[in-house]
Amino acid sequence: MTKYVFSFRVPADYAPDAGTPAEWRAWFGTLGPALVDVGNAVTDYASLGEVGGSRSRMVGYSVVSAEDMDSALALAKDCPALRVGGGVEVGPVMEAAGS
Repeated sequence: MTKYVFSFRVPADYAPDAGTPAEWRAWFGTLGPALVDVGNAVTDYASLGEVGGSRSRMVGYSVVSAEDMDSALALAKDCPALRVGGGVEVGPVMEAAGS
């Protein structure tokens, strides 16, 4: 199994509502043992270079375990960020020697 980072992005003007935390907790629950690290929310951000354009912003990350990229994308398909016009960047983790 390979670890994959999910980077969650939402529209730049997105404002969560009262139900947002419960929606995310419910989705994380559907990931089951594939969820390696729930990660953290990002409360503020800045960027250097091209990282998705000015129309979106990162709101958090998680790490999952999956057989391959297609399996990782299948895990991401119901992410709450997608329901608000955002997205999920998915990439395999390359373990550093000695870590």
